Amino acid sequence: MSRTTAHRTALAAALATPLLLPLWSAAPAHAHGAPTDPVSRVVACSPEGGERAGSAPCRAAVAANGGPFTAWDNLRVANVGGRDRQRIPDGKLCSGGLPAYQGLDIARADWSATRVAPGGSLPMTYVSTIPHTGTFRVYLTKPGYDPARPLTWSDLPERPLAEVSDPALTDGAYRFRVTLPSDRSGRHVLYTVWQNSSTPDTYYSCSDVEFPQRKKPASGETEERGQDERRTEEKTPDGGAAKVTESPRASDTPAARTPAASAPEPASTPAARTTAAASSGPSAPLLAGGALAVLVLTGAAALALRLRRR
Repeated sequence: MSRTTAHRTALAAALATPLLLPLWSAAPAHAHGAPTDPVSRVVACSPEGGERAGSAPCRAAVAANGGPFTAWDNLRVANVGGRDRQRIPDGKLCSGGLPAYQGLDIARADWSATRVAPGGSLPMTYVSTIPHTGTFRVYLTKPGYDPARPLTWSDLPERPLAEVSDPALTDGAYRFRVTLPSDRSGRHVLYTVWQNSSTPDTYYSCSDVEFPQRKKPASGETEERGQDERRTEEKTPDGGAAKVTESPRASDTPAARTPAASAPEPASTPAARTTAAASSGPSAPLLAGGALAVLVLTGAAALALRLRRR
């Protein structure tokens, strides 16, 4: 089997998707690979890109190149050695700084994009026509990324979203999964760097993805909180996520369940009270003692009066 035939067989085996048509023209035998899912710009705009190849962004990219992206799997730069940010200029990340792929750097918001879910697990397929060992580093543009501006390194985080070394080559492609963050919405770029360890080459590619737009609350739509159902947020002791607790409703408190006659007393009322039955005990001796004293005094006065009359 010739290298050209092997190239066609690898792509046909890996691209089990209606987005790409069978290979119509052969790429150079020294080509090696590119992402097909999520589809990269270079594959979408290649002769194998199907309907996507005829989109406005792809037509503009081909015009900027002065020719089609026949060598869709040969976007590689030699002797980078992990110094991607030093070797690949800002605004030329999608082309790897190679003039033959400069059309891929056009800043526009209508590149063919793969729909993805925030926080989801995204399967990736990277077709390879010649197997190599190496490491894939996958980056995702930061929140607030503007697709209408040239892609720069500052649009990407320092650390990759995922790093996969030496995945198995199955049916002509490397397959692995990455977990997407949950704080993205709208259009973003999945930037894949494949640094070979069996060759001095590094491959670069841009895959456009689209997250659902976040729904904005309607004008005047607010959350109503009744006075009897106040909600408070408290931090957990270890500083973790906040937990929500609900204050008890007034109707659930013991005071609300007491009869109307026993309404709460003013704050000045003493906390301790004596009951009516208890009050008859201590005061009875006092009343008896007082009556006895009055009788003694009255008797003494009467006796004194009689003695004087004698």
